[in-house]
Amino acid sequence: MNKWPLYFVAILLSFIILIPAAYASQVQVTVDGQLVSFPDEPPYIDRTSGRTMVPVKFISDKLGATMKWNKALQQVVFSYKKDSIMLTIGQNYALVNGKKVPFDVPAEIRNNRTMVPLRFISEVFHAEVDWNPDRNLVSVVTAKAKGTWIWNSSLIETEPDNVLRFAADNGVTNLYLQIDTDMASKTYAEFIRRAQERQIQVEALAGRPDWAYRSKREQMRKLIGWVGKYNASVAANERFEGLHFDIEPYLLPEWKTDRNALLEQWMDNARWIEQETKGSGLTVTFDVPFWLHTVKIPETDYSFSAWLLEKFDRLVIMDYRNVALGKDGIVENADAIMREASTLRKQVIVAVETAQNSESDRASFYSMSVEAMEKELQTAHRKLARYSSYAGLAIHDYPGWVAMHRK
Repeated sequence: MNKWPLYFVAILLSFIILIPAAYASQVQVTVDGQLVSFPDEPPYIDRTSGRTMVPVKFISDKLGATMKWNKALQQVVFSYKKDSIMLTIGQNYALVNGKKVPFDVPAEIRNNRTMVPLRFISEVFHAEVDWNPDRNLVSVVTAKAKGTWIWNSSLIETEPDNVLRFAADNGVTNLYLQIDTDMASKTYAEFIRRAQERQIQVEALAGRPDWAYRSKREQMRKLIGWVGKYNASVAANERFEGLHFDIEPYLLPEWKTDRNALLEQWMDNARWIEQETKGSGLTVTFDVPFWLHTVKIPETDYSFSAWLLEKFDRLVIMDYRNVALGKDGIVENADAIMREASTLRKQVIVAVETAQNSESDRASFYSMSVEAMEKELQTAHRKLARYSSYAGLAIHDYPGWVAMHRK
């Protein structure tokens, strides 16, 4: 494959979910690794088409859609993210934002429960669906965020079409855009508006290792103030979705010579950011290395990663490995922070590297093909989806990712 949008994979998979009628009474369903119970009406196989049918309540309960039932019209209307989805009993299509999405079997009522084909879920809700005939098991992996970093903000001036086309073609949902406060606000506004038309959110990216120092707080104040003032001056569809900090103080010499003192300063700045952004309506995300859970708050056994998770909305784990499974692989390295985030009910995005990296041969996808990277990311996605904290993947960074496509 040249691209990795989950909905594309899901649509392909949906065409092969043809299951013999003999399995009708034993079908099981998991969502992101969790077995789903169906107390009212279990899933079954439509004998004519061989398609798996599931109750619509499953969609609202497990996929996060809001559902309304119109008994007079025999219609179910879903609100899902920015989509409006209408399904009518007996019709073999849904209206998604007014556009027809056909199925090969209609929705029906069975035992007073509205049942819809699993293909409906795969196509409309952009989930990845797979069938395991040995276990009579349908596995649903929900679509997650997919981000990338743009460190050179001038790209939105010089080649916005290329950036947005690449992002849309590769299923990007979040762009982390470094802020140049000298750039005209109208440039940001136009780019963000066009991104949101493609359902891509833009986060204001900033940070340096020395932002761990208390003495650098004025630089952070300038950034936070600029984003707040900008968001207040533009339309809702032109605003930054959040603030994205990449600070990385472990690159400073004090990390080796006086770590606790440096951590104390970093903690003070994190507390200050928490206060400065409170009530702003902005999500706050921190980039962290996958091993940060091994770093403890001074004089305690509490991990620094858990401490950050308590204060902010989301962490991006810089899980820079080019294999999904096994020792020192993407999934194993993400485990500790994913568990912390699940306990704290916070979100984690798992990031990989595409730029040349001198750390080790395993640290980047730089020398590998796009197809090889996508295969590893799909494997990691399926495994990571079992964590309630898992919010998606990110690829560092935009130029490196583009370069891989040009090889």
